[in-house]
This record gives sequence, structure tokens and C-alpha cells, in this order.
Amino acid sequence: MPLRITLRQLEYFIAVCDAGSIARAAQALNVSSPTISTAIAQLEAELGLTLFIRRHAHGLAVSQVGRRFLVGARETVASARGLGDLAATLAGTVRGELHVGCLLTFAQVVLPRLRRSFVDAYPEVSFHQHERDQSELFDRLRDARLDVALTYDLDIPPDLVFLPLIDLPPVAHFAQSHPLAGRSEVSLDDLVGLPMVLLDLPASSDYFLSLFSGLHRRPRIVERTRDIAVMRSLVANGFGYSIANFRPVTDRAPDGGALCFVPISGNPRPLKMGVLMCRGADSSRSVAAFVEHVRAQMDPPGAFSFRTPDT
Repeated sequence: MPLRITLRQLEYFIAVCDAGSIARAAQALNVSSPTISTAIAQLEAELGLTLFIRRHAHGLAVSQVGRRFLVGARETVASARGLGDLAATLAGTVRGELHVGCLLTFAQVVLPRLRRSFVDAYPEVSFHQHERDQSELFDRLRDARLDVALTYDLDIPPDLVFLPLIDLPPVAHFAQSHPLAGRSEVSLDDLVGLPMVLLDLPASSDYFLSLFSGLHRRPRIVERTRDIAVMRSLVANGFGYSIANFRPVTDRAPDGGALCFVPISGNPRPLKMGVLMCRGADSSRSVAAFVEHVRAQMDPPGAFSFRTPDT
């Protein structure tokens, strides 16, 4: 007898594997936990396999068989999406699911507005956003959990395609009470001996530290954080300066502290922000439409319509 498996069951199974729990998967998919539990139970019954190991006090873990099945499940779901793209192409429409990743450091500034304008233009696309660090974006593009991502040109591997869109130079972040906050610009030599709060994300931290390589001195790091909002609050409260390539729309840290943003002199290497995807991903109408939509948001050419560090 043929297996009676639905794509929805496979999607729920993949979501639980990725999230690590039924509750987190349910939250990500905006469905109830019992709905996912039932779908997983039906899938296991139909397959005659135990995909998850249930541990009373520790939730569930993917079984060895489940890990092998996950590979096929991802391939099947990706193939189904491909059929959806083909149907959309034949019909001349842009529709279906689109999973867009964005680098954590600027997701809050970039992604919601781009998403809003994109779904308004293409209402038949089901848009899913994912905020991740650089290495996670690479992994999720490769295993088809993401269709496309917005990120910087940091350590881009050769098997992925990066389309640069805008240069963003590094900018020093200070508390408004900091002695350097009132300057029109600061040099790296001004900064190297001062207390620094480092945004310690994969690839990003290496970039920030590389800015000082020409001085043959390392910056005086007093605190590290992987959360850009925490970084800004630490800076606003006087624990040190920091460096980032994207500044927020407001000059207030999340806790209400006052910030000041000062350009760095000497033309330090900017980061290029752009679109990242697997080779051939733009053959999908939804991906191609998203890439063109992002390009169209550059107003004037070379600068995004939302606030950038030098505006």
C-alpha cells in the first residue's frame, strides 16, 4: 500500500527538528502544539518508525532513524516548493512560500519594512522571516531552510552567491556623555586604548578587530555580547564605546540611554550589505521578485530608503 503522508506532516516534522521542541515549533509556525503532536504521531504511525525519542523530564530528541528521515523530508519539501514555483511560472504569478533570512545585527532595522512592502506587492507569497548569525545563514541556505538572505560580505563561501547592494562604513557608538561624542569624526588611534564593548558574533567580531590591524595594537575589550541591543545599552550606560556598520533609527538605546554615532576617519574598510543565496535560487519567481524588490528599495541608487549610518 502507498504511504499516506502529507507535506504538512513533513513540514511539522522538520520544524520540530529545527526548533528542538514541539512548543517552539508551534510558536514558529503559529499553530497549536497539539496540532503538531498529532501530525507527528500520525506520521510515525504511517511510517512505522520512531522519529523522536520521548524523555519525560527532558522533552524529545530526534532518533537516529529520524535524522536519516529528515534528509529525505527536506528534499521532498524542497521538491514540492519547486513544483509550486513551476506552477507559478506557468501561470505568470509570484506565489508560494518564501523563507528569508537576515543577519541579526541589522534585522530589526531592515527586515520588517522590506517584508511589509514586499507582501503588499505580492500578496500570494507566504513570507517567513528568520534572524540568524552569519554561520547559521550559510547552513540554512545550504539545507534549503532558507531561500535567500540579507547579510554582509563576511567570509562568503564559494558555493553561495552574494549580490552586493550597498556599502556601509563602520561607525563608532558612544554614550552622549562620552568625551569623543561631540566630534565630527574619530580615528582608530583615538579608539584603540579606550574601553570597548565588542559585538561578538561569528565573522562580525573578526571584522571589527581587523580594523585595528594597521595600528599593531589590539583594542581594549572590556565586554562582549552577541546581542546588538545589549551592546547599545552597555554603551549608553558608559561601559565603553562600540563599532557597528548599521545605526538604529533612534539615538536611544533599548533601555532609554542616549547614544551618539560618530564616523571613523581614514576610510576603514566598509562592509557590503547584499543578498545571499544558493546558485540558481533566483530561478524561483518568488526569490527573483524579492531580489528585485530589495534593489528597488535603494533610493537614491546606492543607498537604502531607511536610515543608514551617515544620515
